[in-house]
Amino acid sequence: MVAIPEPSNTALNAVNAAIEAEQSRAPGRYHLGASLVGDECERKLGYTFRWAHAVLHDARLLRLFNRGQLEENRFNYWLKSAGFQVWDVDPDTNDQWRIEDIGGHFGGSLDGVVMGLPEAPSKPHVSEQKTHNDKSFKDVEKKGVKESKPQHYAQMQVYMHKMELQRALYQAINKNNDELYFERVNYDKEYAERLIKKAERIITSDRPRERISHDPSWYQCKFCDFHPVCHGRKAPAMNCRTCVHSTPRMDGNARWVCEKHDKDLSGEDQKLGCDDHNFIPPMLDHWATPTDSDENNVHYTNTLNGKPFVNGPGGYKSSEIAAVVDVSIIGDDTTEMLKEEFPGAELVG
Repeated sequence: MVAIPEPSNTALNAVNAAIEAEQSRAPGRYHLGASLVGDECERKLGYTFRWAHAVLHDARLLRLFNRGQLEENRFNYWLKSAGFQVWDVDPDTNDQWRIEDIGGHFGGSLDGVVMGLPEAPSKPHVSEQKTHNDKSFKDVEKKGVKESKPQHYAQMQVYMHKMELQRALYQAINKNNDELYFERVNYDKEYAERLIKKAERIITSDRPRERISHDPSWYQCKFCDFHPVCHGRKAPAMNCRTCVHSTPRMDGNARWVCEKHDKDLSGEDQKLGCDDHNFIPPMLDHWATPTDSDENNVHYTNTLNGKPFVNGPGGYKSSEIAAVVDVSIIGDDTTEMLKEEFPGAELVG
């Protein structure tokens, strides 16, 4: 007997589709986040900052992310109920607390500042609030935040450094049973300064940083969102941040400038790119070796098929290279034959 297929037009599917559509409409993050800088792989952080790959999540995962934001109100209610002073917004601006550095290209948003804790009543603390599944919660409870969640620890260190505070209060909730774990964290000036330097290296680098591993099956690589463009057969996304002509400027307001067209790039400009886009050559290093360049084109050998190709108006537009599922077809005999037979035709995904 043939199984009856699940209906596609249901209320649940409509809700999931709406959640995922909202993700696609949301603006991307224009800065490198303090919540990410503790990640061990600098190449991954560089890919994030350069928008090398559009990371889209399913509706279930998006709801989990939103759950963390919703929990902030509960945490703050509990803190206030216990008699602590809580500033969940900056009283000078009435907006969420923000920190920035490195020309505005690095930053983050604090959950708040809390004071009046019994352990140190007169000391204001950075307030950091996180949700965990049962396994994650038990691990942080057993090992402490520094060992169990180094990215959370790094995030608090950056916030303390920029806010000139000496303490943070880490608040964790177990989503399975609402159990709470609180931990006070001391400011580590030397470590915080190293994190700022790390962010600066990534933001100012004109090429991807070294991989954490050259083995595609290494556990930190295998499950990385950027595996397809770091180890696989996918080119980076086409936008101004993956283009060799664009530069992040350090004079404030997170400016990006196009050197080829001598213009400031708005956020919308950066997302769209233009027909003069040329990929930053090291971003293609897992499948292409540059051999020459001129004013408008970069010449490569595709190491997957041994064939030469050109990135630019004299060959393959960046939009074509970014569109294909498997870059091994770039420059191969069949693709070249089709492009010659159908002038003006372009590769699409």
